[in-house]
Amino acid sequence: MLELDLNIALPQLQLKVTQQLPLAGITALFGPSGGGKTTLLRAIAGLQAARGQVRVADQVWLDSDAGVNLPAFRRPCGFMFQDDRLFPHLNVLGNLRFAESRAPHQAAFPSSLDEVVAALDLDGLLQRRVQGLSGGERQRVALGRTVLTRPALLLLDEPLSALDVERKSEILPYLLTLPRQLGLPTIYVSHSVEEVALLADRTLVLADGRIRAFGDTAEILQRLDLQALTGQFEASSILATSVARQDREYCLTELDVDGQSLTMPLDEALAPGVPVRVRIRARDVALATRPPEHLSIRNVLEAEIVELIEDSTSAFAELLLQVGAQRLRCRVTRLAVKSLELVEGQRVYALIKSVTVDRHAP
Repeated sequence: MLELDLNIALPQLQLKVTQQLPLAGITALFGPSGGGKTTLLRAIAGLQAARGQVRVADQVWLDSDAGVNLPAFRRPCGFMFQDDRLFPHLNVLGNLRFAESRAPHQAAFPSSLDEVVAALDLDGLLQRRVQGLSGGERQRVALGRTVLTRPALLLLDEPLSALDVERKSEILPYLLTLPRQLGLPTIYVSHSVEEVALLADRTLVLADGRIRAFGDTAEILQRLDLQALTGQFEASSILATSVARQDREYCLTELDVDGQSLTMPLDEALAPGVPVRVRIRARDVALATRPPEHLSIRNVLEAEIVELIEDSTSAFAELLLQVGAQRLRCRVTRLAVKSLELVEGQRVYALIKSVTVDRHAP
């Protein structure tokens, strides 16, 4: 476990965090800008003065009462900043070899240069100067350089914030697979719901220097009481599904959701039985109170309304639907709630306009 008990006093922020985080998979630090995410990450790395304790497994990095405060260079963590910070006088291979030369020989997560180059598809870039790389390529090299320091903990501070949509989509698959492939526990700072939904196994919501929630990412994203922090327009749900069959005649992949069916465009790489996580935006869910007929929308799930919150300051209401053993968020107008006479406990039909495959479950 990563054990945190930190107090940080800054002119603009009073941060107090007490939490244990599993040293496995990817943990997202999520919340609005200015909430303390980067400050917390820097404190873990030893780049920000703090009082309290930081313990990683059986290693104490900070214990103010015992007079222990390891400097940043002695804390075995890899910190990837928002900008890539590559050395311009070295080519890609030189940047990677520099990181490898500074790695401890005895490391919890040893990674060879060849292994990282293969995992990040860097072979064709090794002899290139960093000035000639695209933003996405530079971030892949920066990620490789960070991993080659052989850290016990990988800290990523909004590494996609400077990239456009196309470059983000280029590097996201690597951020998803590399930490798991190397067995490297990762803390990922972001204020993007889409990035958190795609990457994170669990999410810690931080706002105004305080922890507002912590848990499984799917659970956090579906909580209606956190919508002011997670964002109303991007509010979404994550459903665990598995591939039921491939319909090659109509180029569709059919997914099983606790005995009900969802379809998406055909993905030839998926075999029957493969687990898949899908994300459904709340704004892409409509409701019917009786079985719908003669619609172009083919994805319809039977559900029960378990929570309904109307926002008197806007046109919308937020609903939480029970679908088998899982839950689905929905946003409709308050007028729709009134005209359909929607209430908690009511059986409804969720019409899903769009399904996004976030990732194949590991």
